[in-house]
Amino acid sequence: MSDELLSTVVEVPAALSGSRLDAGLARLLPEHSRSRLRLWIEQGRARIDGRVCRPRDLLLGGEHIALDIPQTVAVSTAAQAMELAIIHEDEAILVIDKPAGLVVHPGAGNPDHTLLNALLAYDARLERVPRAGIVHRLDKDTSGLLVIARTPVAHTALVRQLAAREVKREYLALCVGLLRSGGTVDAPIARHRGDRTRMMVRTGGREARTHYRVIERFRGHTLLRVALETGRTHQIRVHLAHLKVPIAGDPVYGGRLRLPRGATPELVAALQAFKRQALHAERLELKHPVTGKRMHWSAPVPADMQALLDVLRADAAGAA
Repeated sequence: MSDELLSTVVEVPAALSGSRLDAGLARLLPEHSRSRLRLWIEQGRARIDGRVCRPRDLLLGGEHIALDIPQTVAVSTAAQAMELAIIHEDEAILVIDKPAGLVVHPGAGNPDHTLLNALLAYDARLERVPRAGIVHRLDKDTSGLLVIARTPVAHTALVRQLAAREVKREYLALCVGLLRSGGTVDAPIARHRGDRTRMMVRTGGREARTHYRVIERFRGHTLLRVALETGRTHQIRVHLAHLKVPIAGDPVYGGRLRLPRGATPELVAALQAFKRQALHAERLELKHPVTGKRMHWSAPVPADMQALLDVLRADAAGAA
């Protein structure tokens, strides 16, 4: 990563007299979060009347603050053209229907051919937005909707909405086992003690809350609509496994394959062939970061998950 700098100068109004520098700048430059401004101040990018200062320094009113704003350029991440299923596009945001199998961000074992690489190829301006505009993630084998910020201003606004839990995300989850009614899982999540690639419900973990309701029941499976109140790593997968109804096909939290008694050969084959978690981010709702208008989108169930549901329905009908 490298930085190009955009320098800006703002005058402190008398109304901000007595405010901390980081708080005052957050009022004067609302397109940037206070935490981001604090980081830039700590990096020596802010000067009051030519003097480098600290986040806690108090403002008097009438000063001039010069701020060097880094314009992040992702020079180490290659732009790689890939087909994207774009549900919505405007100057501020993209909404994408991510297929299962696509990694969102480069990491260990997945250095390229990720959604981030594809975004940089689609819009080169995204290299000036943190993480190419990615503000939330889906696991590699979870399909569905993601919102991408196309400008730093939109990025800050969306991050704030996520932090304030104002972004609504609903998923379809096909679970192994039967649930008769909906409910809420309120259980903290932390790293697994013995396997750092996994998460677990654990006392002392981060607050995590998942709401679910029953959409459809089969002979040995339940289709749920799940709404996230928090957004922890693997949250839905961990919480449903905690309820003893893991997501079908989940290779990490699903345990051994469980077949309904008397399952048809077609159902046995379908369940054995489904090698990913049957989890789809179907609905997304948020406030547009520029217009303030409340917007929502939905994405159809992907073909592989739809095919599995069709076999389950046929099995249930045959047993009726």
